[in-house]
Formats: sequence, structure tokens, C-alpha cells
Amino acid sequence: MPRRSAVVDLGSNSVRLVVFEGVSRNPVPIFNEKAVLRLGRGLTATGKLNEEGVQMAMEVLNRFHAIARAMNADPFEILATAAVRDALNGPEFVDALRKNMPGVPIRILSGEEEADHSAIGVMCGIPGANGLVADVGGGSLELIRLAEDGRHDANTLPLGVIRLSDRANGDLTAARTLADEDIGGVKWLSQVKGNTLYLVGGAFRALARLHIARMQYPLNIVHYYTLGLEEAREMTGWLLHAPRRSLERLPGAPKKRLDDVPFAATVLRRLLRKVQPERVVFCVDGLREGWYMLNVAPDFLPQDPMEVVARDMCARLGRSNTLPDVLCRWTDGLLAKETAQEQHLRRIACILSDVGSHDHPEYRAEQTYWRILRLQGVGFDHEARAWLSLALAVRYAADVTADFLVTSRTLLSDVAYRRALVLGQALRLAYSVSGGTTVLLDGTALLWQRKELVLKLVSSRVSVRGETVGRGLTRLGQALEVPTHIESDQDA
Repeated sequence: MPRRSAVVDLGSNSVRLVVFEGVSRNPVPIFNEKAVLRLGRGLTATGKLNEEGVQMAMEVLNRFHAIARAMNADPFEILATAAVRDALNGPEFVDALRKNMPGVPIRILSGEEEADHSAIGVMCGIPGANGLVADVGGGSLELIRLAEDGRHDANTLPLGVIRLSDRANGDLTAARTLADEDIGGVKWLSQVKGNTLYLVGGAFRALARLHIARMQYPLNIVHYYTLGLEEAREMTGWLLHAPRRSLERLPGAPKKRLDDVPFAATVLRRLLRKVQPERVVFCVDGLREGWYMLNVAPDFLPQDPMEVVARDMCARLGRSNTLPDVLCRWTDGLLAKETAQEQHLRRIACILSDVGSHDHPEYRAEQTYWRILRLQGVGFDHEARAWLSLALAVRYAADVTADFLVTSRTLLSDVAYRRALVLGQALRLAYSVSGGTTVLLDGTALLWQRKELVLKLVSSRVSVRGETVGRGLTRLGQALEVPTHIESDQDA
């Protein structure tokens, strides 16, 4: 059985157990459960953890411990954050937990440690993240400056949604003033002005879910949901003024989070005003994924998460682990003026190009489309999902007017859409030529002769020439809007 590991995130608002399976660049959660405790409710007034929340925590953590033990999770650790860290009775609460669960590691994270975990989590989920991370919980807001080489600055502010509500006595005008004062005290924020703002934490995720529902956005995935500055401003204004009942009616509304939404929106609006980000990106990976990368898979972070996922799917669902690299070479030069990012996507598509091989042929194109569009894996932004899923659906002969392709038609630019169609037709042709084998694809090539696309066959490969291959080359030429022909050594 693959190795399993588990972490409990004991926050001011909720407690969550996540059990991960395996050791990999991409954390794979196989159990994920949350309970709302609101341990931090009233902390501002009393200085202590909420008594009702403490009693619930004992019961919930006993259950989580039993689940982790039954699933053979090792390591298993409980991480306590702002509420336990700041409460007068925090140490007493942790002592009681240790007596109740002897041998279970329980750590009260400092603000800096919490920021480190969140930063690594964002780097896990969004490779190359560069800008400002804002991780909101119930008790605190972590602000972290990320660059390509890691974390540089971090501050913990008392702007978690529960604590801010308590400090402001539930008044949003007072909350705005408090947020401005606290955020204004972070001197290094001027260094990230105009950069990307990455939003982490359950309350921020709730904002994304509501906005996705309101906009009828075609992909219900919060990770990498991206807004421009003006879009983000408009979203916060809407959330601050929308009647609760109208939010409740939205499909998939996070009803347990609706009390927190105005305060999360207030914090975000003040951040937008202060740092003027070019764009806002929601990230579902944070403290828990950071714990995984630090404690379970510390050597894997430099790997490309998209390629790791693609290689794993190729090994499990495809017929050849060697053909993808040949396909990458075979399609080199097909797409004009390819950027590094476009080249990377083409490579990932080649690796994934046979993952539908064992599906029912009548549903292969659609099944592959949904599998790639909705795959579990970090590193894939929404445009990448839409592009890859379209290219691979076309590789399996999808009708490009089919209703199920609407997400790609909506999210992709005209240029990106056309390039996905071209690559899809090229992959379809490659599999017609080779039957999915390297031995037949080797010795063939796609070449440009002036403005004509030529399928070149060496003499030993003339046997692959036929009507199916000819039609495939014609379809590829139509996608590129260029003439085509097949040429072999025998024609010379």
C-alpha cells in the first residue's frame, strides 16, 4: 500500500483533517473533512478560546485521530494556528489534547511558521508564483512576499474574519478602518505594488465560489480562478452590498461561510486599494499542502507538477511511455512562433495524448475532454485545462461544434482555440500513421516546404501510406489553412 500521511489544520474558525496518499510533487488527498468549531469566537473580548468550540474540538480531534490511525497515516501531526497561539488558555488546551492523544505531535505554529507553510503551499499549487500571498483564516491574515526564489517578507495581522468581526463589533465601517490601519503598517507592501495577488484560505475561497456562481463561469474550479483588478473590485463591492438571501440562492453557495463573506470582502478590498495588483489569483493550496511538501516530499518541489501528473496518467492509462517524446519532436515547428509556455503545453498534450485508449470508442473524445478539463492536479490554470482538453478531444475525433466543448470555446482566445485544433489534428494524424507505436512513427516527419505542409515518409515507411492517413493530413491542412501532400523517398 502506498505511504500515507495526515495533517490536522486546527484554525480559529474550523478544523480540517487531510490524509494524503503517496510521495509526489502533487499532493493527492484521499480523505478531506472539515468541522466548524469557531474556536476564536470571542477571543478579542475574553482573551480565551471559545468554550463550546473547545469541547467540540476534543470530540472532533478524537475522531480525526482514529481515522488517521486506521488509515495508517505516518507522519500524522496537528497544527494549531492563530486562535490557539494567541489565547490565554491555548497552552492549557494543547496540554489537554496531548493527554487525550498521547504520542500525537501537536505544534502551535508561530506567525512566521504559518507564513512559511502557506508560502510553500502556494509554490506547490502555482509554480513560479511571484507577488503577494494573502492567507486569511478565522484569527489572522498572513501577508507574504513571494519571489521566484522563495519567501522574502511576512507579516501576521489580526484580520482573520472572526477576529475582525469581533474587533469591529460586527460593523463593516469599523472593520474597514481596522483593516486600513493594520495593512497600512506593513511597510514592505510597496515592493509588491502592481504584482499578482494570490488569495488563500477558506473565506477567500468562499468569495470565489460565489463569484463563479454569479458569473455562470463555465469551470467550477476555484484553484487558479483569476480576476483583473477592476473585476476584483467589482466583486468585493457586490459582496459587501448583496442581500444575504440573494447569496444563499446562488448554486453551490457556501452557506456556512456567508457570515464571514462581508469581512473577507472588506479585507480584500483594502488590500486591492493598497497594492493595486495586476491580477488576483485564487489558490486552494496553502498551509496543509505546505506541510506536506516540507515534511513528506521536500525534494519534489522543483519538479514540473504538470508533467508529473501527465506522466503518471500516461503510465496508467496510455499504451506507451516512449511515444510522447517522439510526438513532441514530430510536432516541433508545426505551430508558428511558439512561445515557451505554448511549447510546454504542447509537450503536456503529447504526454497525455493516449489516455483515452481504454475508454469506450463512442465516448472516448468526450470522456477524455472531461478527464483533462477536471483533472485533479496542481499547476494547471484554467486556460491550460481548456486548451489541453480541446486538443485531446480533437485527437479523438470530437466534433468541434459539440456542446460539451463549450468551456474551451468560452475560455480560449480565437488564436489559442485554433492552435489547439491544429495540435489535435496533428496528434490524430500521428496515431493514424503509427498505430500508437514509435517504430512506425520514426522515419516519418511533418515538414514545411514554402507554405505547404508535407508528410515525409522514408522508403521503409511507405506501408503506412493510405486513405486514412491522407484524410488525416487533409484535415490538418484545413486546420492550418494550407495545402498538403505526402512525399516519400520513392517519389524522389
